Amino acid sequence: MRHRSLDMTAGPPLPRGYVFDNDSPHSARHHASLEAALDPLTLGHLREAGVTPGMACLEIGAGAGSVSRALLRLVSPGGTVTATDVKPGRIAPEPGLTVLTHDVVTDPLPDGAYDVVVARLVLQHLPERQAVLGRLVRALKPGGLLQVDEFDATHEPCLLAPSAEDARLYERFTTAKSALMRAGGGDPAWGRRAPAALREAGLTGLRIRPHVLLRAPGTPALGLQLHHLAHLAPRLLDHGFTPAELDRLGAMTRAPEFAAATGVLYSVQGRRPLRTPLSTTPSPEAT
Repeated sequence: MRHRSLDMTAGPPLPRGYVFDNDSPHSARHHASLEAALDPLTLGHLREAGVTPGMACLEIGAGAGSVSRALLRLVSPGGTVTATDVKPGRIAPEPGLTVLTHDVVTDPLPDGAYDVVVARLVLQHLPERQAVLGRLVRALKPGGLLQVDEFDATHEPCLLAPSAEDARLYERFTTAKSALMRAGGGDPAWGRRAPAALREAGLTGLRIRPHVLLRAPGTPALGLQLHHLAHLAPRLLDHGFTPAELDRLGAMTRAPEFAAATGVLYSVQGRRPLRTPLSTTPSPEAT
């Protein structure tokens, strides 16, 4: 059977910005998979960086708020966390945790207000990512820490599959997922560009930690991929996949014979210099 190639000029236009909307019926399970798969890495790196009680913290694109709630425990007593999202309805405020509806592309942030700023799986979805990164750096106090966690989603290899045809189908899906992100203004490869972007934004003392997770039945990383599949199904149907192929993807990735790797997750930390003024020259990407 011959398949139509993914034609990004066909079908309804994809809105610019984040591909995985918080209003989706799949969002709750999507966020649960993110929490199980990535929170230990994100929070472990923040602990190692010396996040301590009394600090003021900001998380942008906080989703369901698992990182913000855990960060509040790290900075309590005396610390505060501000969690922002364009649709923050899944985050319940509590003492010390402020929840704001906020678009980091267009809405202001206070300068020099935070000891710690966290952005996980946000910037790669924003066409204005370098300009936003500059805004996050300016929101840090001198010496403050920015942590950016982003995937390079351009290479998510299938390691085992029930058949060679299944492996090819999975690779078509991961290629299509990257294409859909690009069509919305995202950069699925931005994870590997993040260290240079943080340096260009004026941060120093960069620390870079790459991680690859296993996608196999029962793992949170596979759960995350399955929610991506469910969330993107209407778009995939518009661009060359059949309902039978989507059903096959769901079934074969749950099979004991299936295993794949995530793209590389780059967790990058940098600090705002204590005295050196930040560059205000915009990068080509920001214009």
